[in-house]
Formats: sequence, structure tokens, C-alpha cells
Amino acid sequence: MYRSHNCGELNASNINTEVTLAGWVQKSRDKGFMNWVDLRDRYGITQLIFDESRTDKTVFELAKTLGREFVIQVKGTVIEREAKNKNIPTGEIEILVSELTILNSALTPPFTIEDETDGGEDIRMKYRYLDIRRNPVKNSLLFRHKVAMEVRKYLSDLDFCEVETPYLIKSTPEGARDFVVPSRMNEGQFYALPQSPQTFKQLLMVGGMDKYFQIVKCFRDEDLRADRQPEFTQIDCEMAFVEQEDILNVFEGLTRHLLKEIKGIEVEKFPRITYDYAMKTYGNDKPDIRFGMKFGELNEFAQHKEFPVFNTAELVVGIAVPGAGNYTRKEIDGLIDWVKRPQVGASGMVYVKCNEDGTYKSSVDKFYDNDDLTNWAKATEANPGDMIFVLSGPANKTRAQLSALRMELATRLGLRKPEEFAPLWVVDFPLLELDEESGRYHAMHHPFTSPKPEDMALLETEPGKVRANAYDMVLNGNEIGGGSIRIHDKATQQLMFKYLGFTEEEAKAQFGFLMDAFQFGAPPHGGLAFGLDRLVAILGGQETIRDFIAFPKNNSGRDVMIDAPSAIDDAQLKELHIKIDAI
Repeated sequence: MYRSHNCGELNASNINTEVTLAGWVQKSRDKGFMNWVDLRDRYGITQLIFDESRTDKTVFELAKTLGREFVIQVKGTVIEREAKNKNIPTGEIEILVSELTILNSALTPPFTIEDETDGGEDIRMKYRYLDIRRNPVKNSLLFRHKVAMEVRKYLSDLDFCEVETPYLIKSTPEGARDFVVPSRMNEGQFYALPQSPQTFKQLLMVGGMDKYFQIVKCFRDEDLRADRQPEFTQIDCEMAFVEQEDILNVFEGLTRHLLKEIKGIEVEKFPRITYDYAMKTYGNDKPDIRFGMKFGELNEFAQHKEFPVFNTAELVVGIAVPGAGNYTRKEIDGLIDWVKRPQVGASGMVYVKCNEDGTYKSSVDKFYDNDDLTNWAKATEANPGDMIFVLSGPANKTRAQLSALRMELATRLGLRKPEEFAPLWVVDFPLLELDEESGRYHAMHHPFTSPKPEDMALLETEPGKVRANAYDMVLNGNEIGGGSIRIHDKATQQLMFKYLGFTEEEAKAQFGFLMDAFQFGAPPHGGLAFGLDRLVAILGGQETIRDFIAFPKNNSGRDVMIDAPSAIDDAQLKELHIKIDAI
């Protein structure tokens, strides 16, 4: 055996025990007559001691050659440590080494393997295998494992069956671009990597596997950001013979289970709000409800005065920022500049200070008196000492701008506490959304989402008003899961394809296999998929997902460690019947 114990388990109860340890050299401290070495493995650190008066001379001299990240094996005796370290579990003991074997030497690493490292993100991504040795990354991966195991345990206890679905599939329109894979054996044809196992899990319902789940890789060729990767992992689930309420109960239960088992937090029943309410009250469909600052619509109180900016606006809307009434003019101007950035796009912002004496001071005092501003304060639920910020313009655009400001202010005010969790359901999404450029409707979720039965008649007359039998779970301002009740009969599915602009031939070519399956007794079914990467990051108190992925890509979709994607040689291209045009 290379080791009898790991580097995190020995303590005072092991004193006088002969042990064998193996791991990496964290650091060494050579005092001439005595040398201490911190030995590290996945489980912790144990201090080794090489004493000139007690250690074999050859072993003692060999210890002086050890460098950072050398891989070594030692044998020795557990002894009491004179200068104890209460910060680590092994801090009461050390190993008096009798034998030392260098298993592998190491180059000096390009950054320090410490919790607080001197390595920038680019260099750490290039040497990701070294970065994983650091506690923050290592612990993030272990945390992800713990979450995944709890998911499997919860779902398995409810008789869900984990079923693998294929990675090489048919390209279908599901919202994002597909990654495609050329087929050598089928000249000129391509597989696609799945954006999700959507059609396969529906086929499993047709096959009678009435409770399916899979922790599965999915692939989308889209622009990246901090919480998005070209390959990501879903907790993918589907159930047969269920209605929306059944699914919400099961996966609310899963989330509650994770919060309790992983974070030790008990959460009561999750609130539910409609999509329309979310957009009107928070400006987006994934609101962070850990704090207030709900929108107050001000058209009734702000228009038909002498202020033309508001009079010509489709929407005038504001938020009350708690305790911000003492902001300086410099701070206010900074926020105005912030909302005018291209990323937000506002043309300006009006502010109202709510004074402690019940009076108001605003940037539009010329147009509005104290009674007007009192109505603004009531609409935004502002209190004395607060500040009201008001935006105006086209309704959808203005809500999005104010939503961005709300989140920015909450961050600055410390209201987005990572150890506080506020889950909720958003329901009653629109079934379709209009692409203004093409004038065509697109499925807001995917083409297999069922309309609300009571809205079916509106498909002919007012398709934009049809609600979907769809739902999202939101946690701390992030959509962590979403799903729907599916269409399970051929006639309704054909009708849906029609309203999405598919011809009969296109629908058959793309999804004929699914509609054929529906003719053999498809049960009512629905499901949900959680984004595991994002869920784990939020539970871990982080904004980004990269540290919870062993080998992530950068913002250009590249793996800088293995230098992928990369060119392939002419012989491979020829074998795949592919010719690359010069760029």
C-alpha cells in the first residue's frame, strides 16, 4: 500500500502509531538541524518532521531536496506536536519520518497551490489540473458530488429510474444552435449533440418508463457568459400520468430536500407568481425576492403634467431604494451614468428623495408638487429616508432597464446575501413569442409544450395571449429549472407546428418519429430540467459556475488546457468528406 492513512485523518489518538502516508509537498521549512514538511492530499495536510538527531542521515539529506509539489511517500511514527495548530484537524500531531521515497519530482508550479493563489484566471485555466489541487476548487467539486448524490437519492426513493439517452442525435430546432458531428459512414450527413434529451424522455414516457431522470450533458452553440458553458449538465426529469401540480410538488420537494441536506435550511412552501406578475412587479421572469424594491407604476400620477418625457412614455415606473435618501449628488449622478451605459440603455433617470419630515426633493420639482410625489411614494411603497428612482419609455424595454438597476442596487446595498435562499415558482408563461423581425411566432419554451386547455381557442385569433402549461423554478434571481406539461397527441402537436410556421413536410422531416410514437398510446406527461451547474453554484454561494466544473471552457468556448477546438488534418477531413473554405 502507498498509504495506511490519508493526510486529514490522524490525531492525538494515533500517537505512537506507525503509519505510511503519500501525497504532495505543500511547503517545507528547513532549519538546518530540523526540517518540517507539510504533506497534502485530497483530505488535508499532515506535518512531517525530519530531525537530524532522530532521523536516518540519508533520509534527512534526501528531505532537503524536496521541492513544492513533489510526490512522496513516507513511513514514520505519529508523535505529539510541540507547536500545535488548532486550525487543522491534524494540528496536534506530526510524523517523525523514518523512510522517505520520492515517487515523482515536480517542476515549480506556475502559481502557488494555496487557497489564496497568485495565479490569474487564464494561467489557472491553462494548468487546471494544478488548480484542482487548491482547496477552493477541490471543495467545489466535492460539493457538486454531494449535491448530485442527494438528487439521485431523493429521486430514486420516489421510484424514478435513471436512463441514459444518446449523444449522437438528429439536429432539431430547439432555440439555440446545435453542435454538429460529421458521420464518416454516412457521407454528407451529420449528427447533432443534444441541446437536451427532450424528445427521448418523451419517448420513454411512450415506452412506459413513467418516472425518468438523468444527470446528463447537454450542448448549445451560443454566446457565453459567466454562468454559461457550451456543454452543461441538467438534472433531466419526466413523469407520466401527471398534471402540473404533481410536478411542482415533486420538484419543490427535491429543492427543499437539497436546501435541508446541503445547507441545513428549512423552507416552507414556495410562493407562486404568474409570468405577467413577475414582469410587472420585477421586470423579469426570474425575480430575486430576497429583498423588496417592487416596481410601482406611475403613469396615473406622472403623466398629463408639464413634463414631456413622461407624457410621451408608454410606461413610467419606479422603485424605492431603502435608506438611500442620504445619497450624495455624486452618487446619484453615478447611478444615472450607470443606467445610461449601452448595456442598460436608459436615456436618463429621475430621482426623488423622501425626507424624514415627510417632504420630498426631486430632480423634477419644477413639474410636480408634494402631493404628486406623495402618490409616487405610495405607489413605490417608499418610506422616509428612501430614494425613488424612476425610468420611462417603451414598457418592455423600461422594465428590463429598471430590473437591471434593481439588481445593481441590491448588490451595492448587500441585499443579495449568498447564504439566504428565496425560491419561488413562476407559472403561466406565454406559449408563443413574436419575433418582430420575421413576424413569426416562436415557442417560448419548446414546440412540445402544451397550451393551457382553456386558451386553445385563442390560437386562431390571438396567439400571443395563449398561456403555456409551463413553469420555472427561480432561486435567488436565477432560473434553476424549467419545464412544462407536454403535448401528447398527434393532432395537437401538428397544430402547434402549424402555428410555429412549419409546413407539414418540415414537421414530418424534423419530428415525424415523435408524432408517429404518439399514435401508439402516448400517456399524458410532463417534466422539468434543473441546471445542475447553476444550482450547485447558487447553493455554494457563488455567482459563476466555472469552479464547480472540473474542466471548464473560457468565454470564447475554448479549453486552453488542451487547446480545443483545434484543426484536424487533411486525411481526417477527406475521410469525413469535408472541405474547408479558406477564410
